Amino acid sequence: MGGMRTHGTAAELEVKRMIAGKLLLEGKGVSEVARLVGASTSSVSRWKQTVKKKRGLEGLKAKPHPGKPCCLAQREKNRLITILKRGPRKAGYATDLWTCQRVAEVIDREFDVRYHPDHVGKLLRRLGYSPQKPEQRAREQDEQAIARWRRREWPRIKKGRRRAS
Repeated sequence: MGGMRTHGTAAELEVKRMIAGKLLLEGKGVSEVARLVGASTSSVSRWKQTVKKKRGLEGLKAKPHPGKPCCLAQREKNRLITILKRGPRKAGYATDLWTCQRVAEVIDREFDVRYHPDHVGKLLRRLGYSPQKPEQRAREQDEQAIARWRRREWPRIKKGRRRAS
């Protein structure tokens, strides 16, 4: 099934489907029910088919999703915090900057739980972390490298240009 998922918990969405199902059973039309419950007409049409096939509202109940839950248990969150405190280099990365992509990779590798990198930011904020900014030192090192390049390389390049003309 494609399309955008509506917002709400599984229980809230189930309530919306049940209300829609009851209205359909009362003989209300798909468009009217869609407007009343705040759903798309395509969803209400699908629910109507479900109610017909299953002979009632039972088919509109929320289904448990198989597989490991998307969220980390508290002990896994504690272990993640320990990993984050050790730093990205200890986790196998070349630089000392945690990114949401890197944290998502660590969560997948360590706990076999998949988080979209966009949702990692929310998880990190709940754990008391804020987005990292690269340290000032990195810019100073770049400025030193630029100064060195200007001193050594630029004069050599300029000389080479004069010879070429």
